[in-house]
Amino acid sequence: MAEFPLDPQLAKMLIASCNHNCSNEILSITAMLVQVTPSVDMYRFPQCFVRPNEAKKAADDAKMRFAHIDGDHLTLLNVYHAFKQNSEDPQWCYDNFVNYRSLKSGDNVRQQLSRIMDRFNLKRTSTDFTSKDYYINIRKALVTGFFMQVAHLERTGHYLTIKDNQVVQLHPSTCLDHKPEWVIYNEFVLTTKNYIRTVTDIKPEWVLKIAPQYYDLNNFPQCEAKRQLELLQAKMETRQYQEGF
Repeated sequence: MAEFPLDPQLAKMLIASCNHNCSNEILSITAMLVQVTPSVDMYRFPQCFVRPNEAKKAADDAKMRFAHIDGDHLTLLNVYHAFKQNSEDPQWCYDNFVNYRSLKSGDNVRQQLSRIMDRFNLKRTSTDFTSKDYYINIRKALVTGFFMQVAHLERTGHYLTIKDNQVVQLHPSTCLDHKPEWVIYNEFVLTTKNYIRTVTDIKPEWVLKIAPQYYDLNNFPQCEAKRQLELLQAKMETRQYQEGF
């Protein structure tokens, strides 16, 4: 992992994506996440979207055309794919309220990471786009990197981060139009409220399977999420469940 000029979580996610048959897509998402060069903080939200004061409504409408139902990481993937499909055209970027320089920077990062993967014989793969597993595999790969950054939606309507039990809300910039029960997030933002930013809907069984040592529930504080994970873990240990997967 040290060979990648990335935070360890992103490097782990990128390497593990080969096992989930989605390394091409995770390459693109990773590049979009780290293309913000002015900040030393790798988790600053990528400013690929432009929202000028005089055209906020048009910009918001344009952003929602890229939005993916499962969250912000897949939305970034949609933006990158559209950028490439439109031949990296600056006018297309202007018309769709996305930042040309940010996308070009992300594309350059992707090429650099691709060369490193080739050097270490890490295969660049994709699940067939028509497969029901296409987006599922990408989301599972995201969990391999960000299993420590998970939040659960409580019955009270707010999110609680796993293990440290911080009350948080989805950042207003999210493309999600609903509140998934379980999410991973890239960034914890502290302003007048606690926000989690760049989030994606996940399944709780994925974190139990992908990171069983971290999700040793004996070490978890009592909370609604722990009780749900304990019930799920017991179910996953049944013969009927194992035979079905």
